Amino acid sequence: MKIGIVSDSHDNIPSLCAAIADAKYRGAEAILHCGDIVAPSTLGKVQQYGLPLHVIHGNNNGDLYVLSKLSNTSNSKIFYYGQDASFTLNEKRIFIVHYPHYARAMAITGDYDLVCCGHSHNISVKNIINSKGTETIVCNPGTVGGVGAPVTYLFGDLESMTFKFQQEIKKGEFHEQPTKTNNGIEKKER
Repeated sequence: MKIGIVSDSHDNIPSLCAAIADAKYRGAEAILHCGDIVAPSTLGKVQQYGLPLHVIHGNNNGDLYVLSKLSNTSNSKIFYYGQDASFTLNEKRIFIVHYPHYARAMAITGDYDLVCCGHSHNISVKNIINSKGTETIVCNPGTVGGVGAPVTYLFGDLESMTFKFQQEIKKGEFHEQPTKTNNGIEKKER
């Protein structure tokens, strides 16, 4: 199963829509949004793509009541979880939260295959040895809103657990860039 991972859209509807359209074109079957949507109306614009959107809020929140209500309308593809989310896609255990330090802590538990976060606007993919002695991948897609950094998102494959860094080169056009990784496994912290 292919997925798109976005974060920190900050009401930049054209960039968010372009990233989701690009991910769908590449074969994405779901989108994960790691927070800082801001106005709930932003999500109304992405329903046209017909992809399930798993979303949490961040530290720049609009009307959370309306966001919750939007996710509960008939035919809505929006799954709104609140401050964090835990769910399964393609038999992979996934956790989404806005803050990188919280994401790292959840990855170390070993309860998840993939942990996604945002907030820093810095794109990264890290393999972390967790407390169970296995690996958990921690992804930060950067900022799809282009706030203080280029417009980016991650395109992932849950079968192979690979994630590719996508950057907007010109308005609405994304190109794969070399994925920034930690070049190896981080040691488990005790």
